Amino acid sequence: MNKQAMKHIDIMVLGLGYVGLPLALSLSKYFKVSGFDTNTQRIKELNQGIDSTNEITKKSDFRSTNIKFTSNFLECRSSNVFIITVPTPVNKKNEPDLTNLKEAASLVARIIKKGDIVVIESTVYPGVTEEFIGPIIEKKSGLIRKKDFNMAYSPERINPGDTKYKISNIKKVVAADNRKTLNKASSIYKKIIKAGVYKASSIKVAETSKAIENAQRDINIAFVNEVVMICKALNISSRDVLEAANTKWNFLNFKPGLVGGHCIGVDPFYLAKAAKLAGHNPEIILAGRKINDFMPEFIFRNVIKKIKKNSSVLILGLTFKENVKDIRNSKSAILEKLFRKRGYNVDVYDPLADKKQAAKEYKIQLIVPKKKYECIIVTVAHKEFIKMSSKTIISFFLKPSLLIDVKDIWAAKKLPNFITKWSF
Repeated sequence: MNKQAMKHIDIMVLGLGYVGLPLALSLSKYFKVSGFDTNTQRIKELNQGIDSTNEITKKSDFRSTNIKFTSNFLECRSSNVFIITVPTPVNKKNEPDLTNLKEAASLVARIIKKGDIVVIESTVYPGVTEEFIGPIIEKKSGLIRKKDFNMAYSPERINPGDTKYKISNIKKVVAADNRKTLNKASSIYKKIIKAGVYKASSIKVAETSKAIENAQRDINIAFVNEVVMICKALNISSRDVLEAANTKWNFLNFKPGLVGGHCIGVDPFYLAKAAKLAGHNPEIILAGRKINDFMPEFIFRNVIKKIKKNSSVLILGLTFKENVKDIRNSKSAILEKLFRKRGYNVDVYDPLADKKQAAKEYKIQLIVPKKKYECIIVTVAHKEFIKMSSKTIISFFLKPSLLIDVKDIWAAKKLPNFITKWSF
């Protein structure tokens, strides 16, 4: 695309969460950008240079004159490239929930013009972009796809909380419904992606590639989680087993743990949906999901064998991964619920999780530990937990007590004999 054409690009980014905000700010260095979100409080904070997700911490990053944040989509009417980055979760039956995507497409349809491009970054199952979103825009706008407007798909590869791999140094997969649109979308992303762009052969290929990325990781974690279960049955240390196996050059060094969140814990269900629609019954993908979803129950069952009914329990960590504030699909919350329903005195401490959100989402009242516990379960490897001194850690425990260090972050800590430790 020539420089003159690039000058006339006006981008609307729909959804300003972990994916949309860094994307919008990066694009605003080169293009005029409208950042849109239906959350008015979020827009108010962003206009003050505040990112509640902590992905963007420098106020200077908000000072671009090329960007505006708004919850009024009509203010984005001048846009000619629409990038949709809204969440695509699953419902209670683990079926893909495309409600957010449908609503975003409906908004775009009200302001799209001939010659415009719609890019989907949200995770979907193969076929959604062209067979679900395209028709919604056509019906509500009166325009015809591939004649009046075009579509592209470029799956997000944001890794929340990661200080090494950011938006600029992760290669971007891009696909579109024709060559011209592919080249234009690729040119836009090349401006901000130093790692480069990979042009996929079709939108369905790109959609599927995103789904298998996280499904593969989910399966690998499920494997080591099952290793933990086997080692527990054999009464040997899974940590020792995995360390020994890792001495081989081609062993994949995945770690066990609780798999939640909005990506790894969700995307496999999108891939499974596509398989079923195509007439294939997926087995390994759903088996991995079953194992990982069972982990809170596995931990609970083993813990209650070792503690008394009226024991006090402290869970350290509520967010779905270390060093982020996101509590979506928290497996720690499921673990807390299991203890609470069985009558145990259970507290949860997480220095990053939002107290109001935890109460609303899971009915969990987050606390700062000020008493001693008979059982402590470390579920998330927050930096704050890792940095705790042995003295501080010991101060949380009654005599005798049990420690379940799911992420094995306190392996090097010197703890007294009255603390029985079960590391994964």
